[in-house]
Amino acid sequence: MANNNKETLVVGSKVRDVIRQAGMRSDGELVSAVSEKVHQLLQQAIVRCKSNNRSTVRPHDV
Repeated sequence: MANNNKETLVVGSKVRDVIRQAGMRSDGELVSAVSEKVHQLLQQAIVRCKSNNRSTVRPHDV
């Protein structure tokens, strides 16, 4: 579950639109779960960047 202290990094209406276009419904907590995954992905990218002695996070770090 997402940490409520973290800022939401995704646009909720866009996440729900993707689900709706697939003919599905979304749970009320889906947006915060997706945002939490984005936080995790970015943290992993930051670690990879630092381990390569860089200060710029690049697409391949993701």
